[in-house]
Amino acid sequence: MDWTNKVILITGGTGSFGKKFIKMLLAEKQPKKIIVFSRDELKQHEMRVAGYDHPSLRYFIGDVRDRDRLLRAMHGVDIVVHAAALKQVPACEYNPMEAVKTNIIGTSNVLEAALDAGVSRVLALSTDKAVSPANLYGGTKLVAEKLVIQSNAYAADSATRYSCVRYGNVVGSRGSVVPLFLKQRASGRITITDDRMTRFWLSLEQGVHFVMTCIEQMEGGEVFVPKIPSTKVIDLARAIAPQAEINIIGIRPGEKLHEDLLSDDEARHTIEIEHMYVIQPAEAVWFGYSWKDKGTPLPEGFTYTSDNNTEWLDVQGIKEYIAPFEADFLNGKLEG
Repeated sequence: MDWTNKVILITGGTGSFGKKFIKMLLAEKQPKKIIVFSRDELKQHEMRVAGYDHPSLRYFIGDVRDRDRLLRAMHGVDIVVHAAALKQVPACEYNPMEAVKTNIIGTSNVLEAALDAGVSRVLALSTDKAVSPANLYGGTKLVAEKLVIQSNAYAADSATRYSCVRYGNVVGSRGSVVPLFLKQRASGRITITDDRMTRFWLSLEQGVHFVMTCIEQMEGGEVFVPKIPSTKVIDLARAIAPQAEINIIGIRPGEKLHEDLLSDDEARHTIEIEHMYVIQPAEAVWFGYSWKDKGTPLPEGFTYTSDNNTEWLDVQGIKEYIAPFEADFLNGKLEG
């Protein structure tokens, strides 16, 4: 795909993913225009003064809850990356309707505006917490996924196509446990909720490259799941603060011991290729099914969870993984 003549809009463009996506997109793809769509004018200003002032960048203030504003922003847009969300689990639990308004209704607005504006491709970011959700955040992202995939039924006679990517925890992103552990290290005491806990991990760079690849390959209707390593959270704590005392404080409401990226029900209509799993739409009513000829079907009962993963980061591997983020933290650049 030739990106140089494309206009891309990213919702939540001032977030950790959005900023990295924009930086890498400018460096590697040189698109015609990138529209940063977000509701916080201060963060947009801070982005500009931090060096995000490329001639192809446009800053558009708006909220995904406002469908009319989205429609205006999407005029002439070719590709939408939907990254805006309320994602802090405790905040979503305490403010459930706010999470619903942004993560569900906001997603619906993005999808409808894209269809009406004639956008070609819409890729929405999801999370492992959307699989068998244990908290409201995961529940809203599950609904958002269903909205994205099923919207292809309405778009089948148009040029618009919708797909999702679903991946695990991003090292160094806002809300990541990495900056928390780095802060706690100074006290000599690290807190974790359960010493059996495991998580999927990937870097922001990995996430951005995966999204770019999926935009280029999507037909509409797929959920793309990358193959990424797992870590034990206690190993993460030991990698960051090997001399610190580790205190187990008990699992929190809405928290899982292990996360899922692919359920056994989904595995029945999923194919495996070299670096990812592609979940095909459950109902063959439109498109997204040519993937079955590009990969291998999964065996009956297959699941992809953070505790049954075949790829693991040990303490040394984790140290190498987080080294850039630790350096940024020490230099005051890490986004917590």
